[in-house]
Amino acid sequence: MTNQSQPGKGSSSRKKFLFWGAGLLGSLGLLKYINRKPVEQKKNTVKMLSQDGTLVEVDVSQINCGARKKVTDEELKNWVTKK
Repeated sequence: MTNQSQPGKGSSSRKKFLFWGAGLLGSLGLLKYINRKPVEQKKNTVKMLSQDGTLVEVDVSQINCGARKKVTDEELKNWVTKK
């Protein structure tokens, strides 16, 4: 009987619920993009062995490619026998 005496009350409540629900879903969608962490750029590294035999990653920009000296067989044999 209360529903018939106030015909617009139920409809108004439903509209408010839908309005706030849509607003909440929209704000959650925006938060997804706002809280996004910046993507780290992959560093261009090369894995190399150091003289003591440990594996290290070296940035390619730090390697001096212009002044390469080829290792001779004798130097390599001496280096291996020192270990």
